[in-house]
Amino acid sequence: MAIAEMDLAYTPAVAEATRPLYDRVRHVIPEVEWPFHAPLVQAINRLKRERGAVILAHNYQTPEIYHCVADIVGDSLALAREATRTDAGVIVLAGVHFMAETAKILNPEKTVLIPDAGAGCSLAESITAADVRLLRERYPGVPVATYVNTSAAVKAESDVCITSGNAVDVIEALPGDSVLCIPDEYLALWVATQTRKKVIAWKGHCEVHERFTGEQLAAYRRQFHGDLIIIAHPECPPDVLAEADFVGSTAKMQGFVETQRPKRVLMVTECSMADNLEAANPAVEFVKPCNLCPHMKRITLSNILQSLTTLEPRVEVDAAVAARARRAVDRMLELSR
Repeated sequence: MAIAEMDLAYTPAVAEATRPLYDRVRHVIPEVEWPFHAPLVQAINRLKRERGAVILAHNYQTPEIYHCVADIVGDSLALAREATRTDAGVIVLAGVHFMAETAKILNPEKTVLIPDAGAGCSLAESITAADVRLLRERYPGVPVATYVNTSAAVKAESDVCITSGNAVDVIEALPGDSVLCIPDEYLALWVATQTRKKVIAWKGHCEVHERFTGEQLAAYRRQFHGDLIIIAHPECPPDVLAEADFVGSTAKMQGFVETQRPKRVLMVTECSMADNLEAANPAVEFVKPCNLCPHMKRITLSNILQSLTTLEPRVEVDAAVAARARRAVDRMLELSR
């Protein structure tokens, strides 16, 4: 059945049934918008139970997805860990394609869906498996630590995967005095400030984080007369990190907000993450220089519902590639415990 054939009217019954969910997001979703979301939210939550499905959602998903239909939420590392723990036979990945590939690598016997197969990543597309092979030739014997924001084929050529949350710990645990930290150049430059090892970078960038500038953040500080805490993701350029009060992964940024409870905070990362944290922390004022990820925003309630209905698009990874990629992912999970 196509979505167009479903009864998705906003009725008093739907309003009443979804009211507890709207209460979670009322600080960030205007009441006038909820009638458009509520029927889809109710249909998704009903259908995922019927399918025996679980929805994994990245922090950059919009609040109606993150707070209202997702079963498991988090950054790339958290989603990778949880993908190994779920008993569900169907995994819907509300994120981008490399995340869905990672879920499939870790769950080869399960059905893994991504609601829009075109949800890519500028960082993942900045490097290929052939590039990694050439790097190995140029730097023989140097371990290759590859960001999870890469394709399965690239992971398969790597020694270990990393995330922004565990990069320093994993790299410190690798043998030798040098390491290839690919493909995010800015993450590698930041890691180099946290370790004595020689860190060799690749010129890949996240199109969301690379748009921030230190000058922009300094202007925000002046606007708020210094009464502003700035926390930044290490995928940002060095001048941005120099201007920040705290640098950390998606999960560590969330932890900072939830434990420090700053009066006013500017999160230098994808804008929906601030929306999702604001929904759960209404006492914190969030200043939002709103850079959105066009790839994450390809995932919507409508195509999540369609994906659950048709069990498509399915994510498949060549078995030989998956086996080699899994070794790199498993090593990351082992070293980051």
